Amino acid sequence: MSKKIACVVTNMFEDSEYSEPARAFEEAGHTVTTIEMEKGKTVKGKQGEVEVKIDESIDSVKPEDFDALFIPGGFSPDQLRADERFVTFAKAFMNDRKPVFAICHGPQLLITAKALEGRHATGYTSIKVDMEYAGATYLDKEVVVCGNQLVTSRTPEDLPAFNRESLNLLK
Repeated sequence: MSKKIACVVTNMFEDSEYSEPARAFEEAGHTVTTIEMEKGKTVKGKQGEVEVKIDESIDSVKPEDFDALFIPGGFSPDQLRADERFVTFAKAFMNDRKPVFAICHGPQLLITAKALEGRHATGYTSIKVDMEYAGATYLDKEVVVCGNQLVTSRTPEDLPAFNRESLNLLK
């Protein structure tokens, strides 16, 4: 069954951490909707390899319109977590126990949403202590699936496992 996946993303995302999961989701028949401050804007990856046209503005979407949330890494999540609208949006998915897929620095948005307490998760090494302070049990593994809801990975090298487990949760 096809699922609607919200992807919150802005400039300086990690190119492959957006493009590879988005392609995997779409090839499996799911729909990925990109969300940023401004609909129609084009955002660029930090490697300069990927450009993404934004489908919707954060003000025009509601968490209940989607089945899952995807947060690519890079510098994008750190920028988004400074905007309360994105924090509230991400927190709603966690509170509603909908699937959330966050790779590398993606969990930063969940830290700010205070949504990691009591969860098992992973992320980029530099945010390990932040995740622990947020109440998560940090595991240094290529992919961590917590409570049949949260899928996290550390780096682009973990993308095959991240994509596999994310797709499993969408079944």
